[in-house]
Formats: sequence, structure tokens, C-alpha cells
Amino acid sequence: MSRSLRHPFRGSRRFLRTESDRRPNRKKVKQPKMRQSRFSVEAMLDAPDTTDSRPGLRLRITGLVVVGLFALLGLRLWTLTVLQAPAAAQAVTANQIRVVSVAPTRGLVLDRYGNPLVNNVVTQQITLSRVTAQQDPAVVGRLAALIGQTTTQLDATVADTRYSLYKPVPVLSDAPLSDILYIREHQSEFPGVSSVQTTQRNYPQLELPGPAQTGYPAAQTLGYVGTINAAELKSRAAQGYQAGDAFGQSGLEYQYESELRGVPGQQQLEVNPVGQVVGALKTTPAAPGDNIVTNIDTNLQQVADNALATQILTLRKGLDPQCNNNTGCYPAATGGAVIVMSPQTGAVYAMSSYPTYNPSIWVGGITTAQYAALSDPANNEPLINRAIGGVYTPGSTFKLNTATAALGSGLWTPNEFYDDSGTFKIPGCQYNSTSCNLHNSEGDGALGSLDISTALTVSSDDFFYNLGALFYDQRATYGQTPIQDQAAQYSLGELTGIDLPGEVQGRVDSQAERLKLHALSPTGFPNTTWYTGDNVQMAFGQGATAITPIEQAVAYSTFANGGTRYAPQVAAAIVSPSGQVVKRFTPQVTGHVNLPPATYQALLAGFTGVVQNPRGTAYGTFQGLNFPGGLAGKTGTADTVPGKEPTAWFIGFGPTANPQYVVVCVIDQAGYGATAAAPVVRDIYSYLATHPVTAPGIPPGQQIVQSTGPIPLPTTAPAAPTAPAATKTTTTTAAATASPAGSAG
Repeated sequence: MSRSLRHPFRGSRRFLRTESDRRPNRKKVKQPKMRQSRFSVEAMLDAPDTTDSRPGLRLRITGLVVVGLFALLGLRLWTLTVLQAPAAAQAVTANQIRVVSVAPTRGLVLDRYGNPLVNNVVTQQITLSRVTAQQDPAVVGRLAALIGQTTTQLDATVADTRYSLYKPVPVLSDAPLSDILYIREHQSEFPGVSSVQTTQRNYPQLELPGPAQTGYPAAQTLGYVGTINAAELKSRAAQGYQAGDAFGQSGLEYQYESELRGVPGQQQLEVNPVGQVVGALKTTPAAPGDNIVTNIDTNLQQVADNALATQILTLRKGLDPQCNNNTGCYPAATGGAVIVMSPQTGAVYAMSSYPTYNPSIWVGGITTAQYAALSDPANNEPLINRAIGGVYTPGSTFKLNTATAALGSGLWTPNEFYDDSGTFKIPGCQYNSTSCNLHNSEGDGALGSLDISTALTVSSDDFFYNLGALFYDQRATYGQTPIQDQAAQYSLGELTGIDLPGEVQGRVDSQAERLKLHALSPTGFPNTTWYTGDNVQMAFGQGATAITPIEQAVAYSTFANGGTRYAPQVAAAIVSPSGQVVKRFTPQVTGHVNLPPATYQALLAGFTGVVQNPRGTAYGTFQGLNFPGGLAGKTGTADTVPGKEPTAWFIGFGPTANPQYVVVCVIDQAGYGATAAAPVVRDIYSYLATHPVTAPGIPPGQQIVQSTGPIPLPTTAPAAPTAPAATKTTTTTAAATASPAGSAG
């Protein structure tokens, strides 16, 4: 009998049930039949109670495993505490020490005699800690009010990522002594603000009194220094540059950045967990940069700057009655350039570009408004160095190349004459007679029988029209591009290799060049054909030819010295701060032009006649100038845009027997080369007649290098009055597909 459950209402009374009452009547589940296996486990293994136990072996194995594990743990502990302890300590220390760069004193830029064109002055700089500015914003407002800035300006300076995180941010350079004293006397009001002694760029020279006085000698050539930007920092990271470092941005400052910069020092700063500098542990001093001795003659540079600026402003005030189809206009004279170079070495004695500026505007940081003014096309973009970055139609100055090609190829001979009738009809021209006929400069008329020397002297366009047509008609004999090939040998349309950044490559018109231009701008340059009229235009320096003043300087220097082409060189040497010559820059030959004596003398006679022959296009301008050994040269007047004044050129070299100087002047939208550009070159040669360039001082005397004041301004003898030069223009209608253009000597 089994017990039943308790009654839910009657307590613990129990009822007895039979087994049959409790279990339902179910059928038994059939079980599978199990057959007896013939396999015996006991036959394979002994039963546990039939085998001898071995607890000692098991304990020994377990003990060995435990001992091995403890040995590994001990070895690891010894490695961490003994072998890796120094590395761990160094890592902890590294978290507390920051290494920052110590800026070196930048090298100087000197003229050929050692006079400083760019040096350094010691100045006081007010700095602000980033951490303090974040933790105590009120100090920003107090400091901004003191130094005359807005809070927004100061916040932007502090947030500037160009400055190191662990160095105070410079907020005011060349700080007044009164501000520095006030901060020191009220240090509790200016936590995180301090003053440090530093050096900054200084420009000690002056310009001659006159229009150039607001600029600085060779400003674009020297360049300027600014704070290194992100792109520069990325490209120079391997050289140890850090955020906030000074970096040359243009001119010589950029070209010789590595030499001028010096070697930075290092300072180990102890930093607390919140990034505040709490002390300096070790300082390695910086090594100052090397000095650059240039080929520039400062006094000659001042004369060139002032002559160019004076002439441009004079042109703007003078009415040209022949301008704009004789209706008259005031020349825009938007800008120009002057280069004075040695044809014997390529040394650049002076390089002027107008409009100009004073690079001291960059010292301590330039404002947005100031930079916008320097970059504004309405101000004719003073930052552009027009001597190497301006491209201009060459006009008659290009005739050097056509004449050399004609004599060198045998197309023409020095004793061969051409009858200049004043009008040239382009062979094979299919248009009406008006568009097929080209004329000499207005007022010239027929110039009569001319050899090539006289054609250069009087700048006969008719003569060179004929050469261009002959070269085109005889392409099977002289090739497709004989004039262009000759120009390339002289450097036109090629980079000259001058040691300045930003040189622009000019171009000499040809069908290949037109195809390149068309590919770049099909709408702007739709014409890709090349006919006789195009070759004629190119032969006297018109069409799509556009070259730089430095290319012209190299071309005429190459001719003047007899055919050796030198790369222009602004720097003469690198000298250490102690006066040791680190490197001398020797003349670099970049090519040769074949100038047999007969060719050279024929061309030289023509260029000499430009200045010395009464028929010469610049004879009147140079009357009264007594330059030892005489001068030669070439005028150029290039029509560009209808309704605007032509581009004026003059290139002079001398003494004629052994040229020591080549002077190039170009003024855009100025008028005629003889009256607009030639007077600038005359003023420069007037100075050189009594103040020749002498040998450079390498190494320069330390007393000159360390001078702080400007050198005495040059004195120039008053120039003799010049007779009015004949003004010229050319009314030219292009043939075939050439656009109307003109050139005058």
C-alpha cells in the first residue's frame, strides 16, 4: 500500500489506495532484443581492482609541471624588473619630456662688396602659452587690449596650427618696451605671457629719392621670409622643420633656404600631465646660417630701380598723339623690368621690376589687407618679378635671331642688298591687296638699298619681311623652323637656368607651338595653320611669340661675347658666419651659338649703328652720352592689343669691342622703344660710365658685413639733354591667317 496525498481541506487525513488504483493499466513497451556480445572488455583491460596503483609517478609529474610554471613566471618577472626596466623608465620619462627645436639665426644676404641687403636685428617678442589661454580666457582679452589687437585676432593666432604645441605662441613681434615693462610689472594679470629676445629680418638699404623710394632695392629678387605652411612642412619634414619655423617664400630667400637657414638646436622641456612646461632639462645651441654674397651692385641697383620707376610714371602723364590711330592717349605703362648683366660670366649686377614693394611688410606677419593689395591685378601685382616672370612680344629686338639664321644658313650674305620700298607684298597671298601688303613703320616710307647691317640700324621691317618669306619658300633647303631653332640657341623660348624660383618659359611662334596652345584652349587659340604670312610675322618678332626679359638678356649676352651662352647667376658665393668661403659659383656655360667673324661683324655693325649712326633708331636718345668704348643696342616696339600702346624694348651692350654690360629694359603698354625704354638704359649707362662694377669682395670684410646702416646713396652726374628720337609705329596687316600686328625699331 502507498500513501495518498493529503486532503486539501481535511488536514492530514490519509487515504490508502491499492497499487492497481494508482497505476493506470498500460501495455508494456516492447524492448529491443539484445544479443549477447562475444567481445569481452575484461579480455583487453584489467579491471581497476586487478591493476597495481602508481600514485608516486602521478605526483612527480604534477610537481614537475607546477615547478615549470613557477619557473616561467619567475623568468618573466626577472625580465620585466631587470632587463626591461631601463626601457620602461625611459618610456615613462618620455611621457614627461618634450623635445622642441631652437630656431637658428638666419644667414645674411649681401651685395657683391659685402654690404648687407638683408640682415637681422634683435627684437623683443611677446608670447602666450596655449594652455594658459585655454584655462584662463580672461588673459586673452587683457593681452589683446594691451597690444592693440582684438580678442578674435589673438584667439586665431593662438589656434594657428603652424606653431608648436609645446612652445609659447608669438603674438607680437618687435614689441614696444612700454608693453614689455607693463607685463613684467603686472605679471599676476598676465599668466602665461612672457617676452623673449629673438631676431627678425631687417632691410637696411634705402632707395634713391624719387618714385622708387617707397620700395626696396631688388625687392622681388631678394624675396621674403614667412612662417612655414603645411605643404612646405610636409615636404621638408625630413630636414627637421617644425611648425612655426621661418621659411623663405620667394626669391633668394627661397632659392638658398637650406644655406640661409642654419642648423636648428634642441631644447628638452619637462612637461606635466596637463601639458604645461615646468622646466628645461637640456639645450643644444643652434648654428647660424651661412651668408649669401650676391653679384648685385647695390648702388647700380638703386639707379636702375629709380630710372625705371621715374620713366613709367613720366609716361603715364604724357599724352601720346599717335596712340590709338592718332586719336591720342596716355600710355598705361602698367609695369616693366630692367636687367644689368655681365655677358662674360652671366653675373646679374641689377634686376628691377616695377611696380615694386618693400619686403619689410612681411616682418612680424602680413595682414590680409596688405597681402590682397600686393596680389591685386588692379595694382599690377607688385609681387611678380617681371624680369623672369613677365612675357612680352619682342618686336624688332627679335631680329637678332632672324639675322643670325639668315647669315648662318647662307640664305643671305653680309654684302647682299635688298631694295626697301616701304611696302612688302606677301607671296602667294590669296586675299585682297590691302591685307596682303605690309608696310614699314609709319613715317619711314622707302628706306632704299640696304645690307643686313643697315637694316638692323634703321630697323627695316620690309627687309625682315623678305627674310621670313624666303625661309618659308625654301623650307626644303633650310628646314621647317630655321629661325625658331636659332632663337632656341640664343635661349629664347627656353628656361635660362637662373638661380631664382618662378622663372617663366617664353615661346617662339611656330605651328608646333600653336598646336600646343590650341590643345590647352581651343577657343582662345583656334588657329593652328602656318602660312607665309605667319612666318613673316614671326621673322620680325610678332605673332604669338612672347619671351621674358631674362631670355633677352641671355640672348644678347651670348651675341655680345661671341657665342657662349651662360646661365644668369645672382649669387656669387656662400660664406660662413666666420668669413670662410663655403662655395664659389663659377660661370655655367649652357650652350653655344656659331658666330663666324663675318657674321658677327655684320651684326655688330648694325647694332652699333642703332646708337651711333645718325640713321639709328636710338641715335637721338644717346646723343651726349660719353660711355668709354661706345655702345651698341637694339630698339623694339611690339604691337599687342588694338587700342593699347605697344610694348617698348631697348637692349644695349658695351663697350662694343669687349662688352662688359648688357642692359635690358622693357615697359608694357608704353609706346616706342626709342622714346619709352631707351632713356632708362641711357640713365644706367650714364651711371656706369663713372661708376663701373668692380670685382666682388669674397670673402667680404667683417666690418662691412656687420654694418647696420645703409651705404651712401650713389651720385649720378646730370644727363645731357637728349634730342627727341623719331617715334615709330608700323601699320601692318597680316596675310593669310596671321592676325594684324606691327613692330617698330
